[in-house]
Amino acid sequence: MTNSDDTLHYKKQHNLTINDIQHSLYYYFDYDERSFDINMPFQHFHSFYEIMVLISPQASHLVEGIPYSIRSGDLVLLRPSVLHRSEYPKGAPGKRLIMSFLYPPSLWDRPETYQKLFEPFYAPLPIYRFPSKQQQLINEKLNRIYHYSFHDEDPDLRPLMVHGMFVDFLYTLRQLAPYNTYTNEPLKDEASRKVYSIANYIHNHYSEELTLDALAKEFFISPYYLSHQFKDVTGYTLTQYIQMTRIKNVQYLLQNTKKKISELAEECGFTSFSQFNRIFQKYCGQSPSEFRKASNSTSPYSPI
Repeated sequence: MTNSDDTLHYKKQHNLTINDIQHSLYYYFDYDERSFDINMPFQHFHSFYEIMVLISPQASHLVEGIPYSIRSGDLVLLRPSVLHRSEYPKGAPGKRLIMSFLYPPSLWDRPETYQKLFEPFYAPLPIYRFPSKQQQLINEKLNRIYHYSFHDEDPDLRPLMVHGMFVDFLYTLRQLAPYNTYTNEPLKDEASRKVYSIANYIHNHYSEELTLDALAKEFFISPYYLSHQFKDVTGYTLTQYIQMTRIKNVQYLLQNTKKKISELAEECGFTSFSQFNRIFQKYCGQSPSEFRKASNSTSPYSPI
């Protein structure tokens, strides 16, 4: 990508890591590309905050069951535990910048101040698209970090310098949030719109009892139609989608809480503990206790 002042600077397979995964002040910047062939089969989550900036012309992003069409320059803001996945079109691999970060709750004893920086992550719309003037300012902040990442001097100061520049970027993003012009492009067919509305409903009600008949009644369609259209649109049966959404949320809680496994199963909508264990083993290839033990011994920041 050209390095003009108003574009986001990029070098394939370049990355920058500040601290390791055991630190609670953590940064990872990944400049790389992804292709249609390696689209994730189902949505995943992180225990950290994440920002994706698309550099290629177009792609889409699925957030909590809702598809969003994105184009070059758009920012996808993801708070911890949000299920999501990127979808890249067929053809040349899509370039993107991924920024992952995590701050300790008591950073500099001012948690309320940092929470204000995170406000854009909790807005109803997770995508940000700015007019050219504001986009240039965003790119300027990110390019400062990009160019600094190639400097090897003062390694002891690197975490502080990157943190300072990134906080400046977050502040700028928060100040520019009112300029967001993104509107999601409506899906062309009614069936897809209906199915993705149901998928989003599942993400927001997975802890409740969910059945084919109940969802069909809620959305005023026949159970037969829902069953067939859901599989055609998402690639999963309704039952599979409900189970996988529940399991993903259990995984997050296994990684990030010390609650009993039986409590987590019930909290995420499983009414039978034996059924939960069977389904968890089916999708994860290990028991919940094995998953928790493995997660605690490796990275609490790894995507599932």
